[in-house]
Amino acid sequence: MLDITFAKPALPEKGALALLLGEGENPTGLGAAADAATAGAISRALTAASFKGKKNETVTILAPGAGLSRVVVVGVGKREEADGRATEEAGGTAAAALSTEAAAVLEVGPAAPARAAEAALGAVLRAWRFDKYRTTEKAEDKPKLARLVVAHDDATKARAAWVPLKGVAEGVFLARELVAEPPNVLNPVEMAERCRTLAKLGLEVEILGPKEMKKLGFGALLGVAQGSANEPRMVVMQWHGASGAGGHGAGGTAAKGKRAAKAAKPVAFIGKGVTFDTGGISLKPAAGMEDMKWDMAGAGTVVGLMAALAGRKAKVDAVGIVGLVENMPSGTAQRPGDVVKTYSGQTVEVLNTDAEGRLVLADVLWYCQERFEPAFMVDLATLTGAIVISLGHENAGLFANDDDLAQKLIAAGQATGEGVWRMPLGEAYDKMLKSDIADMKNIGGRPGGAVTAAQFLQRFVNGKPWAHLDIAGTAWSSKDKPCVPKGATAFGVRLLDRLVAEHHEKG
Repeated sequence: MLDITFAKPALPEKGALALLLGEGENPTGLGAAADAATAGAISRALTAASFKGKKNETVTILAPGAGLSRVVVVGVGKREEADGRATEEAGGTAAAALSTEAAAVLEVGPAAPARAAEAALGAVLRAWRFDKYRTTEKAEDKPKLARLVVAHDDATKARAAWVPLKGVAEGVFLARELVAEPPNVLNPVEMAERCRTLAKLGLEVEILGPKEMKKLGFGALLGVAQGSANEPRMVVMQWHGASGAGGHGAGGTAAKGKRAAKAAKPVAFIGKGVTFDTGGISLKPAAGMEDMKWDMAGAGTVVGLMAALAGRKAKVDAVGIVGLVENMPSGTAQRPGDVVKTYSGQTVEVLNTDAEGRLVLADVLWYCQERFEPAFMVDLATLTGAIVISLGHENAGLFANDDDLAQKLIAAGQATGEGVWRMPLGEAYDKMLKSDIADMKNIGGRPGGAVTAAQFLQRFVNGKPWAHLDIAGTAWSSKDKPCVPKGATAFGVRLLDRLVAEHHEKG
């Protein structure tokens, strides 16, 4: 992670300087000092570039004098409207422009201490890079920014505001790393073991293997996994930030239906973790199949979220459960036409083995609501290509059986820049899942594909408040964004952390 420190404003003797300016603003503070020290080089450059201070508008001034290697000026828009999201994006834009510098000072201008912390968050989110497998990259091609001093008159308060944000950033980075890993490294067993290491943050972690899941009756999840040489896993993570109690519910090998008393209803998050998806017997086309390493992005988000909640010591009881499988074609693979019995007791006719994520989630959702009786459940999955056709890459699809939960998710998405768009559910869509020989089939045809997938999942929530986020279009970015470098996005970590922070923490 980019090293962040907070200090009183002071013009650096050498290195780089970044300034965040609002519309119509002239450099003040460090900006004015730097302009004076460089005989007006900064103000002249801004005038020549017709800089207006609009959101993420950028001017870079190379070697302006006074020992400065460069000055980067980034707009935040109208200062009175510059909320946390705008400040984060400006910080991220500044970090990208400073990538060739080893160290820099960033001044946010006339803003509250929290804005300084938010600018730091944007900078660290953008500066993240997954490079563990790069062995021949030239030194001059590598980003160099390693240290950023954020200048603010009240550095103490800014530093205090940064502490919880740092915990969230670390959760984002964990999720990004998991999604970016190649599938020959991150199989279900390996991902489960990485979840186990989160116990050091105070999370309670249980891992269930095929023997335990077979005993429970996870016919849907195990059906997806049966074609792979890599065993499936289900990981249950618990954070007891409100109650401080011991483990909630029964152990992974407990008899179906058994419950234990809980101090309070936890909030619950469920993730689809298909570590590689070939489509199974319903094989995907070869072109683009390499992208299916991130078919576990929903699970990656849940793992990152749980790490974030623990990292910032959130005052909430939360459960995160991920179903981890690999969907492969083989002599033992599930066939189109097979019928499986889910943990709920309902049967499913599998007409397409590439509609596998909903089968994994079916067992995990029912297990979660039965064992934990949560206040609500939110599941995340790269579930359908249909949602990408509907919404592109700008918003995730939101489906919910609870209007209040849906509105809170929409608001959290707007605040964090992780947008969601509510999609419909309804009886007409549900009827499209009718099977001739089982309780349901796992596909409803091409029309409304994202909706029928969500309708399928709703059959396994047993009436509990629930939302489904189809993140197929938002889990990976093909281009750089202000706070997200190209690649794994960790979409949902900040969104759900915001949901918890604003509505479900005690005290």
